[in-house]
Amino acid sequence: MTYLKPKLLLLFSLLSLGVNAQSDKKKALFVIVDGISAEQLRKVSTPNLDAISKVGGFTKAYVGGEVKSYSQTPTISAVGYNSLLTSTWVNKHNVWDNDIKDPNYHYWTIFRFFQEAYPAKRTAVFSTWLDNRTKLIGTGLPQTDHLQVHYAFDGFELDTINLPHDKEAEYIHQIDEKVVDEAARYIADEAPDLSWVYLEYTDDMGHKYGNSERFNKAIGYMDAQMGRLWKAIQYREKTFGEDWQIFITTDHGRSEPTGQNHGGQSAAERSTWIVTNAKGLNSYFQGKAGIQHVPGIVDIMPTISRHLEIPIKKEQAMELDGAALTGKLSVLWPTAKKEGDQISVTWKSVDSEGDVKVWLTTTNKFEEGGSDHYLLMKQVPVKDEKVVMDVKKLPKGFYKIVVEGKYNTVNKWIVE
Repeated sequence: MTYLKPKLLLLFSLLSLGVNAQSDKKKALFVIVDGISAEQLRKVSTPNLDAISKVGGFTKAYVGGEVKSYSQTPTISAVGYNSLLTSTWVNKHNVWDNDIKDPNYHYWTIFRFFQEAYPAKRTAVFSTWLDNRTKLIGTGLPQTDHLQVHYAFDGFELDTINLPHDKEAEYIHQIDEKVVDEAARYIADEAPDLSWVYLEYTDDMGHKYGNSERFNKAIGYMDAQMGRLWKAIQYREKTFGEDWQIFITTDHGRSEPTGQNHGGQSAAERSTWIVTNAKGLNSYFQGKAGIQHVPGIVDIMPTISRHLEIPIKKEQAMELDGAALTGKLSVLWPTAKKEGDQISVTWKSVDSEGDVKVWLTTTNKFEEGGSDHYLLMKQVPVKDEKVVMDVKKLPKGFYKIVVEGKYNTVNKWIVE
């Protein structure tokens, strides 16, 4: 057995305290403002979003998975929220509409990952829809190991006495205001480590009035609300030296030409955006990674996880459909095509450092809480960007393929 000398032990303890103190200063807030396409956002003056993006950045983004594939995902509100929370498309998280009948909790939300890693740290939800916490995050359910958030400010849409439900949905605007006021106060006073704010009013105005001055006015309200949250974050950073990361996005666009509907796979319904103050935004976020792809809503969760230093086990990381928008990446945009007894797999090399391992399994036990046995099919330099695999000895019908690089993994399914 090796013993440390007292001076070395003291130094090690002080260094450990320093690392923990630095980690404790990392905070994250993500905000979903409902139903605003990137094109609609640009029609309105948004000085507060502009101020935040000046610190970090703005990018167009998308929702809806891959069109006409196994991951095609309805452009519906709760579906989009859960794609952000879990970094997966609907074929995995299983939330197909706003009824939220049977979420697959084996695909953990960021709240589950965070609490499992840091049970002493604090989480908060501020929402104009109760189901976000009780059904999507799944607080108190045995399927989520009775996950809890430390502070919740939601459920006001059920209060018809103090907030009578009028046809113009002004009560929703009032709730949004309450939610933002409380979120700003709580962030300034308590600084939870991971928070979610959800606001609904813009979507209500979109459904009722479509592309209109009423809808534009609702976007203006939203921007002012983001200003209040941003002010609270700036106060925490300046006063307490904390390192805050904020992401603001939307869950879907709207169909054209009216702008009233959504749910389908038109470009306008899939069109979204991301605003952030994040440091170290990479070429993927900036649109400089070599292919004209924009980030997806599924990319926000891995980015926040990186910031908060949330460890994600390899088997779970292999299921994520998103990639971090900050820091280094190895691979993006996998494709997989089967012809006869061979499968061709391609990817885009982002960082040329090291090799990739190409894994394959013909089962999907993960979705039932089990484990899949992956075969290592190939190991090649990441810059090769292609492998061909012989699968004639493997069962036919379903193939789950993972390309593992030094800095991230990407996955693709073949469903015959």
